[in-house]
Amino acid sequence: MIDALAEPLRYGFFQHALVASVLAGVVCAVVGSYVVLKGLAFIGDAVAHAAFPGVVVAFIVGAPYVLGGGIAAFLTAIGIGWVTRRGRLRIDTAIGVVFAGTFALGIFLYSTINSYVGDLFGFLVGNVLAISETELVSLIVLGVGVLVVVTIFWKELLYSTFDPLGAAASGMRVAALDYLFLGLVAVTIVVSLQSVGIILVVAMLVTPPATAQLLTVRFSRLMLTAALLGALSSVAGLYLSYWLDVASGATIVLVESAVFIAVLLVNGRTGLLARARRPMEEQPA
Repeated sequence: MIDALAEPLRYGFFQHALVASVLAGVVCAVVGSYVVLKGLAFIGDAVAHAAFPGVVVAFIVGAPYVLGGGIAAFLTAIGIGWVTRRGRLRIDTAIGVVFAGTFALGIFLYSTINSYVGDLFGFLVGNVLAISETELVSLIVLGVGVLVVVTIFWKELLYSTFDPLGAAASGMRVAALDYLFLGLVAVTIVVSLQSVGIILVVAMLVTPPATAQLLTVRFSRLMLTAALLGALSSVAGLYLSYWLDVASGATIVLVESAVFIAVLLVNGRTGLLARARRPMEEQPA
């Protein structure tokens, strides 16, 4: 067993993939905890798809994919906030409008390319095993930056998430905090793009926090549990993809989904074990 675990670590590409996957798992879980509490799971999918036109433009002009995708994702996230406030629309409506337009732009730009576009397809489904050392350093900087910002604004983000009206009444700049949150989502998407791809990144953002929510009600424990689940699922999924020679991003998401289903079925609060125990407790002594 030890040999099976150690053997992939001899390869540099697997080492890079392991670091990138764990980083993506942790960062997605931390930011995703706020996403789940806000009830905005769709925003991860929208911003991820909105990054696609930026990736395509970067491919056309020869710029780094992370830069192009990051700019597009960030502008889209901020645009969602602006449309929501300016148009006085529900945020899910603004997400739908911006998401459709930006992804359509990406498909349009994609269709104008006549050369080989295998690299772009990799961003749709994820290909963390192909990450370079330079790209890894960029992702580490972005990921650590997200975690630092969350640490600094922990209380403010938490207060505005649970009680935005109370936060505004206490003098907090809720609008600025909303834009900060949207920016964090955008950067988190960029960190995760090469790990699981545009199509699957929403699962990495939402599933670990949703699983943690079944296990605890305290937000600090929820975030810590989600980060641990995200990291462990990334490691397990990456190893399984290596051993089975299958897509890494899809395998990571499948592991996270399997853990969610298992916790849903057996956890002590809402699972089958809890339901089986209730009739026994209700029986007269």
